[in-house]
Amino acid sequence: MREFSLPALYEVPADGNLTDIVRRNAAQHPDVAVIARKVGGTWQDVTATDFLAEVRSAAKGLIASGVLPGDRVGLMSRTRYEWTLLDFAIWSAGAITVPVYETSSPEQVQWILGDSGATACVVELDSHAAAVESVRDRLPALKHVWQIEAGGVEELSRAGRDVTDEMVDERSSSAKADDPATIVYTSGTTGRPKGCVLTHRSFFAECGNIVERLRPLFRTGECSVLLFLPLAHVFGRLVQVAPMMAPIKLGTVPDIKNLTEELAAFRPTLILGVPRVFEKVYNSARAKAQADGKGKIFDRAADTAIAYSRALDTPSGPSLGLKIKHMAFDRLVYGKLRAVLGGKGEYAISGGAPLGERLGHFFRGIGFTVLEGYGLTESCAATAFNPWDRQKIGTVGQPLPGSVVRIADDGEVLLHGEHLFKEYWNNPGATEEALADGWFHTGDIGTLDEDGYLRITGRKKEIIVTAGGKNVAPAVIEDRIRAHALVAECMVVGDGRPFVGALVTIDEEFLGRWAAEHGKPAGSTAASLREDPDLMAAIQSAVDDGNAAVSKAESVRKFRVLPAQFTEDSGHLTPSLKLKRNVVAKDFADEIEAIYRG
Repeated sequence: MREFSLPALYEVPADGNLTDIVRRNAAQHPDVAVIARKVGGTWQDVTATDFLAEVRSAAKGLIASGVLPGDRVGLMSRTRYEWTLLDFAIWSAGAITVPVYETSSPEQVQWILGDSGATACVVELDSHAAAVESVRDRLPALKHVWQIEAGGVEELSRAGRDVTDEMVDERSSSAKADDPATIVYTSGTTGRPKGCVLTHRSFFAECGNIVERLRPLFRTGECSVLLFLPLAHVFGRLVQVAPMMAPIKLGTVPDIKNLTEELAAFRPTLILGVPRVFEKVYNSARAKAQADGKGKIFDRAADTAIAYSRALDTPSGPSLGLKIKHMAFDRLVYGKLRAVLGGKGEYAISGGAPLGERLGHFFRGIGFTVLEGYGLTESCAATAFNPWDRQKIGTVGQPLPGSVVRIADDGEVLLHGEHLFKEYWNNPGATEEALADGWFHTGDIGTLDEDGYLRITGRKKEIIVTAGGKNVAPAVIEDRIRAHALVAECMVVGDGRPFVGALVTIDEEFLGRWAAEHGKPAGSTAASLREDPDLMAAIQSAVDDGNAAVSKAESVRKFRVLPAQFTEDSGHLTPSLKLKRNVVAKDFADEIEAIYRG
């Protein structure tokens, strides 16, 4: 199939904007908890009425400080209650939010705030304030900087005491559906990040249709979601806006270091995350079982869960014997795993990277279905996702209702719909190229099946052509290799080479445990063990598993273990944890040469 679409389930209000959500919630669900915040280590609910009051208070401060309709306001913070509060306050002042990753360097801060022409900025920590201050002389438009941890929200409230509710409501109504809501700067795997202009219409079309298509997951007063993704990333914004539209209760946490404890305390019914989160849950549970001498039981339980899930897709379903085994492991293993995920949830939505079929079947088999989706900044997050009632594991689902997916002659995925971005800020050339012929050209390669379910098989720019002329899409094998607990990242190489190779980094979180179990010296590092026969054998098993998913010509023949992980600080990962392949290839050129030497 070359093209597929679904009818819209939600009609975007022509003269509305995202601030309507907050006012509507307060009018229709005044006492419903629409968000929760951590106060003294305890979750406290915030009703729709109280949230509207706080949004208005912050918006008054912005208005009083001279923020005008259409002004850009930077927001640099970890994921927390105030991020969401200020996002809606900025919109309520008629302005446009410009997210800045809290890990950004001063140079990146200067580019984003300078390119967008931000007139004001809210930061969270002293380090953020210092980053902005260090480049402030190069930001002539920037007039105000407030710091959350230094009482910035309270400062805004005091500044806006003389601004009336009517003035805020007038400002809130100034933006229409086709006006910009936010400028999200792409992570930039190559070159400078581009400012992606997303309108209020983009978010309405995106979130409204997702909520309607997944309505059982968004029941007001019953469902809740815990947000731990960075809100500077468009997926995080989806997780923020969609619950508000439903509305269901939204909780926010700044990072995933204590995610297990946060899940247990908040007990969300829905989780939205990236594959690495679900890989960590699986690998941590397996490692713990092995440490407790129950590794074989866990592996049998995992195999049973996967077999049970696969059987659900067959006409006859699971056999009686499989059902009995599944029930037994549910008491022994699966229930404990669901408890790790909060204990109340049955569904998760995964995006940002491929999940992998085995992991998808594993989670569905334990009674926690992970619905995989696909999208980009330019598509306001998800442009395709698996429906809750007709999941096809291994695909990224059907198009967002109201949108179209087309497969071009060269296999590129093309998109059309109200959810798409308006333009790249100050970059008409890039806009024209991306939106050629009225379709957004994603740069991804994919296929559509007979039911309109999309599979993503790689990136056009990442296709490797070996010396033998074989085209290799790295994503398939990289994702399989990276699923191993010891593997942090994998980058396939081989362009113009006689065979396919790979660079592999070791997950430092699991290395210590593995080293202790295999009798390695305390304090062993990836650098000290990179030639260790046992470690090499473990990585070879991961490579063998990856090779099983591809043809012989596409399989990894040799690999090199690198001495350290790729990180954002090292310059090898974007803030959204995508590989900067050109940087890795340049910095580790000697390691790549070593693969093909001899």
